[in-house]
Amino acid sequence: MSKKFQKISEEVIHQNPHWIYKKDIFECDGKKEEYFYGEFADGAIVVPILDNGQVVLIRQYRYLRDRYSIEFTMGGLHVDETPAQAAVRELKEETGLQSSNFSKIAEFEPYIGSAKDTSHVFLANEISDTGVPIPDETEDIEVIFRRPDEIDRMIHNGEIWHGQTIAAWMLARDLVMRPKHQ
Repeated sequence: MSKKFQKISEEVIHQNPHWIYKKDIFECDGKKEEYFYGEFADGAIVVPILDNGQVVLIRQYRYLRDRYSIEFTMGGLHVDETPAQAAVRELKEETGLQSSNFSKIAEFEPYIGSAKDTSHVFLANEISDTGVPIPDETEDIEVIFRRPDEIDRMIHNGEIWHGQTIAAWMLARDLVMRPKHQ
């Protein structure tokens, strides 16, 4: 039997340029409860595929883990920016590359129990080099290239441990590895 949930109130506890921390009071089957969660501006993840079949990734320093992480290009949406516009911008900023062919393949919620934050996944091909990447001041990024089979191996042996990258690869993998004549 389904429980009945009803939001009574919503309060912003903290807000910064990256996210909002909120507390809701809700009622569930006659009992009042509290729920704490983050709210983000959604994000775009790009799986770029070169003409030679290699996949473009980045190696980026992650402060909270004090280590480098191998990931797909991704980032949050700016105000009044669509997921597709964010994908184009992030690819150029983080890799110095651009694509004339972006296609959205999926979306998912990476932190469903603790945050509102939809990740929009794009495949990009017809890649060209625009020059030097322009990462944010707090980003330490190196562009790397791998074959699809190498990505599988890197996930299985723990070299790729970033959850959104693993999820995006699972959504894109069959499309990337499909023979071109299909």
